[in-house]
Amino acid sequence: MTDAIAVEARDVVLSFGQTPALRGASLSVTRGEILAIMGPSGSGKSTLLHCLAGILVPASGEIHVDGRRIDTLSETARSALRRDRFGFVFQFGQLVPELTAEENIALPLLLGGARRTAALAEARTWFEPLGLDGLERRRSGELSGGQAQRIALARGLVAGPEILFADEPTGSLDSLTGEQIMELLVTAARERGTTVIVVTHEARVAAYADREIIVRDGRVTSLVPERIGS
Repeated sequence: MTDAIAVEARDVVLSFGQTPALRGASLSVTRGEILAIMGPSGSGKSTLLHCLAGILVPASGEIHVDGRRIDTLSETARSALRRDRFGFVFQFGQLVPELTAEENIALPLLLGGARRTAALAEARTWFEPLGLDGLERRRSGELSGGQAQRIALARGLVAGPEILFADEPTGSLDSLTGEQIMELLVTAARERGTTVIVVTHEARVAAYADREIIVRDGRVTSLVPERIGS
C-alpha cells in the first residue's frame, strides 16, 4: 500500500446468514479522491461502504486506512476512528429529531469533546454558504428534504474528516436538489482535501466523482478510468 492510498479493501467477503453480500471485493481510494461506488439494488455496494468505514467487519479479507488494518480492531477502536477521522452522510439525513439544526451540525464536535459554545459557533458558519440562513433553531420536522440533507452534509464535514462516506446522499431528493447537494459536497470536499466515497445507483450523481467502480453480485466488476481534466 502506498502513501497515496487512503482506503483499501482486499478480497472482502461478508454474508448475512446464508446470503452472500460481498464475494471478494477489492478496491483502493487515493487521498483527496472522490470515488463513486455504483451498482443495482442488492449488489453489495452499501455493505462494502460499511466495511470500509469500519461499521461492519468482513468475514475474511482486509480493510486498511492509511496503511493501518482496521477490520481487526476492537469495536471501541473502530468507533473512535469513525468519530475522529470519518464523516458520514446518509440517504435520509438521519438527523436527531430532538435537536435543532445547529445542534445537529455541531454534534460531531460535541462528541469529540468540544465546548458547546464553540461547537455551536462553528456550526452556525455553515448556514449562509448552504443557503440555510434563519433555520438554525428549526428541528428536522420543520425542514424540507433538501434542507435536512444540507444540514446532514454540514454535519458530515464540520469536524474536518479525512474521509467522508456518503450512502445514497441524494436518493430521497428530486433531481435538481440532488444535484445541488452533490455540488455542495464536491466543493466542500475539494476545499478541505477530503477523500469522499459515495454509494449511488444514479449516473448523474456518479458524474460528480473523479472515478467510478461498479459492484455487482458482491464483486467489483468494472473500473471506469479517471476522467480527463477532473
